[in-house]
Amino acid sequence: MAYKTLSPEEAYVILHKGTEAPFTGEYRNHKEKGTYRCRQCGTPLFSSDAKFDSGTGWPSFDEALPGAVKELPDSDGRRTEIVCAKCGGHLGHVFRGEGFTPKQTRHCVNSISLSFDADTAS
Repeated sequence: MAYKTLSPEEAYVILHKGTEAPFTGEYRNHKEKGTYRCRQCGTPLFSSDAKFDSGTGWPSFDEALPGAVKELPDSDGRRTEIVCAKCGGHLGHVFRGEGFTPKQTRHCVNSISLSFDADTAS
């Protein structure tokens, strides 16, 4: 399977499980309708309909597309890591029970782990 060649910053987050600085990512305040994809392999991950403003500094989604995101225990033992189910690229973490949305779920995602396809339907 051919993956996108990653910049050093992208590789730091996607391959080495880094985190981009809060309030700096390109998709944090992004409001356009469409689909967020894995930057490494292009798999659709989140619909813009699931995106909400959590005020935490990273893009937040209360639901992933079915089967697109895999949850793994984080190495710190306190959090749950989320990765692309297809390529295993690090996306961020998932948190539950915080009260941001009725779904009680926040997928906290690094912008640098994502690409975006605008909805072209009129």
